[in-house]
Order: sequence, then structure tokens, then C-alpha cells
Amino acid sequence: MTGEDDDRVFKALADPTRRFLLDRLFARDGRTLTELASELEMTRFGVMKHLRVLEEAGLVVARRSGREKLHYLNPVPIRSIHDRWIDKYTERRVAALAGLKQALEQQALEQQALEQQALEQQALEQQPAEH
Repeated sequence: MTGEDDDRVFKALADPTRRFLLDRLFARDGRTLTELASELEMTRFGVMKHLRVLEEAGLVVARRSGREKLHYLNPVPIRSIHDRWIDKYTERRVAALAGLKQALEQQALEQQALEQQALEQQALEQQPAEH
């Protein structure tokens, strides 16, 4: 995916109406323009313009089925954005959290060992001395 492709995807995702259309296609793929327009308070022409932007970004693919044109979600560009822009940043955080978890668990084990030693020492001191 090129930088220009990324720009098209980000532009497409920036609009709440287009995100709504993607959500509708995610819920049920293969919808007609009429179905999609019925869920929005805008003209069919307005919906067509939004769908065109989504198609140009590769997020929606349209296929003819007889007289109908069905629209399908293509999640690949979103996954590419995720892999490029999100994964590389979350990996460090996940590694840091795993390291923190390991350090805290080690600290807890050491604290338990110290407490156990203190209890054993206290028990020895409280035993009556044998002659």
C-alpha cells in the first residue's frame, strides 16, 4: 500500500457518513444503493458520492447482479493501515506491559520469600530455649 493509498483510506474513514456505510456493509454485505440510502437522511446522489469515495479507497467493491449493483465491504485496506500504523506502536506497549508484569510478579515472589523468612525467624525466637 502506497502513501497515496493510505491518504485515500484515511480520507474515506474521516467522514462519519462513510463510516456508517462501512458499518452497514459489515453488518450485512451485498447491499444495494437503495438499501443503503434508506438508512440515511440524504439523497441517493449524496450516498452515491460517499460510495464512490469508499470505492476509490478500495474499501467498497461494487458488483452487478442482474439489474442491481451490490456493494461489498473490502476490509483489506483497513487491515493494511492497522498493520502499518497501529501494530508497530502497540508492539512496544505490549512488550513493556509484559515486562512490567514479569517484574511485578518477581517482586511479589521476593516479598513472599522475605515474609516467610521473617515468620520462620519469629517462630524460632519464640521457641523456649532447650538446656
